[in-house]
Amino acid sequence: VASCAILGDDNINWRPSQFGYDLFGCTVDFQFPVIKLLDYKHWLSELEASRNPFATVVMAHLAAVQTRSNRSQRKQSKLNLVRRLYEQGFEREAVVNLLAFIDWMLTLPLDLEREFQREVEQLEAEQRMQYVTSFERIARMEELVEAIKLGLELKFGPEALNLVPEISSLEDVELLRAVRNGIKTATTVDELRQIYQSSTTDNLPEN
Repeated sequence: VASCAILGDDNINWRPSQFGYDLFGCTVDFQFPVIKLLDYKHWLSELEASRNPFATVVMAHLAAVQTRSNRSQRKQSKLNLVRRLYEQGFEREAVVNLLAFIDWMLTLPLDLEREFQREVEQLEAEQRMQYVTSFERIARMEELVEAIKLGLELKFGPEALNLVPEISSLEDVELLRAVRNGIKTATTVDELRQIYQSSTTDNLPEN
């Protein structure tokens, strides 16, 4: 059995390659090779040209480290990675799994996430590909609405379910997530309503 350590931290100098202990006369000394993901920043052109799915994983990690303090740049890096996935022609299952990983690694604030989602939808239309189908989107929204209904009733009582028709009319998955998460901190139903009312008002076209 061979083992190695894959290090995904942001400290270029941290490279442990040995583990051991000595207890009651028993000694263990385990030495192993190290793969430092930060080292791959010098091989970006090779990563971009590679069709190995692990290249995408490494690129997502590097982007997460490099854009930690610049969310706008992170959104662009995330979009570039998604575009590359579509252009590489991976099988659908591989694309869906890698998209989930990219989404997990490169989290965005709600406003930038909405922009990202719109740009991905445009990209899917251009490429004539849609890896997150409309049926999957609808199912995800229905699950969120059910979770919101449960949270409303548990925290505010049955009368809070009067909000459900309004919430069910929302078509933004991220906004529904914000409402679901807002139940934890909202102290009144009106406070919760402000989460989606302020957002939908901001998105109204100007006269």
